[in-house]
Amino acid sequence: MTPQAPHGHALCVAAACLRSSASSLFPALSLSRSSLLVAALAASLGLAAAPSRAQSPLAAAPSLDAVIVTATRSAMRVDEAIADVTVIDRAEIERSEGQSLIELLAREPGIQFSSSGGLGKTGSLFLRGHESRHTLLLIDGVRVGSATAGTPSIDNLPLDSIDRIEIVRGPLSSLYGSDAVGGVIQIFTRRGQEGFHPNAHAAVGSHRYGRLGGGAAFGDGRFDGAVQVQTLDTDGFSATNARVPFGNFNPDRDGFEQNAANLRLGTKLGESWRIEGLLLESRGKVQYDDGPGADSRARLRTAVQSLQAGGRVLDGWHTKLLAAHSVDSYDTVATANPFYDLGVIETSQKQFTWENTFATPLGTALALLERLDQDVSRPAAPFALGDRRIDAVALGLSGSAADHSWQASVRNDRNSQFGNQTTGSMGWGYAFTPAWSVGASYGTSFVAPSFNQLYYPGFGNPDLKPEEGRHAELSLAWRSGVHAVRAAWFDSRIRSFISSGPAPVNIPRTRIDGVTLSYEGRWRDFVFGASLDRIDPRNETHGASYGKQLPRRSEVAFKTHVDWIRGPWSLGATWAAYSDRFDDAANARPLPGYGTVDLRADWRFTRDWSVGARLNNVGDKAYETAFGYDQPRREAFLVVRYEPR
Repeated sequence: MTPQAPHGHALCVAAACLRSSASSLFPALSLSRSSLLVAALAASLGLAAAPSRAQSPLAAAPSLDAVIVTATRSAMRVDEAIADVTVIDRAEIERSEGQSLIELLAREPGIQFSSSGGLGKTGSLFLRGHESRHTLLLIDGVRVGSATAGTPSIDNLPLDSIDRIEIVRGPLSSLYGSDAVGGVIQIFTRRGQEGFHPNAHAAVGSHRYGRLGGGAAFGDGRFDGAVQVQTLDTDGFSATNARVPFGNFNPDRDGFEQNAANLRLGTKLGESWRIEGLLLESRGKVQYDDGPGADSRARLRTAVQSLQAGGRVLDGWHTKLLAAHSVDSYDTVATANPFYDLGVIETSQKQFTWENTFATPLGTALALLERLDQDVSRPAAPFALGDRRIDAVALGLSGSAADHSWQASVRNDRNSQFGNQTTGSMGWGYAFTPAWSVGASYGTSFVAPSFNQLYYPGFGNPDLKPEEGRHAELSLAWRSGVHAVRAAWFDSRIRSFISSGPAPVNIPRTRIDGVTLSYEGRWRDFVFGASLDRIDPRNETHGASYGKQLPRRSEVAFKTHVDWIRGPWSLGATWAAYSDRFDDAANARPLPGYGTVDLRADWRFTRDWSVGARLNNVGDKAYETAFGYDQPRREAFLVVRYEPR
């Protein structure tokens, strides 16, 4: 029998990094680079003798029968969902050879990004052309993001901690409340497996990039867990060029450092109950440009602590309780422009959810109660009102019979600032042949203004009203074996849309409509994916701005990727092309369209070891997604992985 002491030592080292999170549900945790390195090496290289059945990164593409939970808050297969859903599993994450969550998501249908530089810099995610604050980000069911900016925390989340991702496109306010307008992205962290399964990796690349990480998944049939740690450092490149507004150009390199760790533990209670806890912490140091001469820096922190328990109460009745706390903070360490020195601004969100599902003759019924307390804390936070409370109740029903499927939900949110908001949705699907199906859905949404939009000094507008939207979608899908094609038409009409940029105001009417065509499939040793998005995000208020395109998103985006997988080898390529976009609401600053090609390769040269490489922007294309902010030119990365099979 393999000695167990090294296993326990590795877990204790990693748990020591996370220990302080356990006291309050849930105070801060202190991470250092040295502790991360020790934990990574101990949890992986020191455990090399342990047997493992870890999945190879060369595994086949995710099954179209994968089980999802985000679309209806209950388990169902991807092909049963009426909404447009994508699943990214761990094998696909590793096969992509990506360096960041943004890089991974960018190739998916309906998703665009704008960025103010390289790794760790502020970015915006546009799902189906919607604002970044219209996408809800969940980590194991917990809301994560900045209540000040109102945007999800995608810039400081390590890929190493992620087991799978579910992307649901379309309005889900009737299930998740405010922000879930363009859709929901739910990240599931790595979880335990029976036995013991260590992993480790080391990566190097352009701009003096280095990354080291490791961890393990373990379980004995009753108790299980997973621990993962990562440290990253890069010198980066100059985030700005001479076109950047307000004289913020500085030709120095703008680097990024990140230390991250997560621990997930669970145990069975009897035959049908389970209790599970999660601790995740990611801390970053980012350099940016806000003027010549000085080296401007900030500290980032994203943290999640949660405890949940669930199981069967009676036949057909399952319940789940979740208590969670997430933190998103930004600390200005040094700045060339004192106007931007706001000290520490921290968003704290405490979430309590009681979710029940019932088996009924019409399908699975949902009953949900939820409380969300949002607080902008620290003395330096310059806001007149720093907290809000949201109490919600939701009901839902989803089911199928013969060739028909349906979904309906309604939710009421009582917001301490904006009163009661009720949203609803309904959807219907019909499979008129074994391969062909159609779907139709309609839903309403609302988005509360962020604290920045309301109270930011010199720019906020305390008279802002919540946005309210109406959304319709029609879809046609074909599936045969391992091939799937989907066409979706969507139309979103939003009243009181909150404009971006300084001095936000409510725009009476905006409209975002478009079409997405997508394909995924396999043929022999090849895995394919392609999508074409045609969107029209525009201002529909009569006057000088009528018909203007909403900023920083292209009307046309085409993406395709192919991977060849045979034995220990994998080769892949991705091509993405985007049409022109505008940087501002007046459409006075155009940003030219562009296209990039990325290449990747992976070779498992022994049973337990593999090496991967990625070449980004092969053509060395210069482009911008935000006016005056450079994007990466040609980059190369190399990674070595240890993952016993």
